Amino acid sequence: SNELKTERDQFEIEIYRKCKTWIDKGVFLHLDIWEDMSAQMSATGSQSEYNKFVKEADLFVMLAYSKVGMYTEEEFEHAFGQFKSTQKPFIFTYFKNSPDNVEDSLQAFKDKLKNLHHFFASFNDVHDLWNQFNKELDRLEIAEFKEFKHAGDGNIANTTGNNNTVIQGNTGNVNIHTGNVQNAEKITNIDKIDNATFN
Repeated sequence: SNELKTERDQFEIEIYRKCKTWIDKGVFLHLDIWEDMSAQMSATGSQSEYNKFVKEADLFVMLAYSKVGMYTEEEFEHAFGQFKSTQKPFIFTYFKNSPDNVEDSLQAFKDKLKNLHHFFASFNDVHDLWNQFNKELDRLEIAEFKEFKHAGDGNIANTTGNNNTVIQGNTGNVNIHTGNVQNAEKITNIDKIDNATFN
């Protein structure tokens, strides 16, 4: 979503900074953002291709501000449906505070989360958002992405994951995949990605 583009761009930078700190731990965060995905026509529609990333993920984060578009809600439904079947992905929802104009879809979605007994989190700006999510990443890493216990930060804790992550934002996606860094080539690729991000 364009209204959260600043947050998504900064989130991308922070993810690669986190990746650098985790190299020695053997954890690699690979970021696939929807803007980098193929524009090739799909027989089932472009959205179905995005939904595949959601279903394969271990971690799903949804960002919203003044609205929740139909594609965002569809992606959440895929994530939640996958979670009910396989106990993954871990699901987090973050809502930016004080939108100027609130659409009905936002409150309707918050009501849906309440009915699911899911506690969403709120954030003021990108720094607040990252501080909250960074703590969640640290908890997941400590638990080796296998078991995650609620620590009272306003996020629901789901259990079990393997090694992939997706971050979601309104009608735009930020897809993250985690895996083990097994060779120097991958570490070199991380450096190249990081330099490209910051220059």
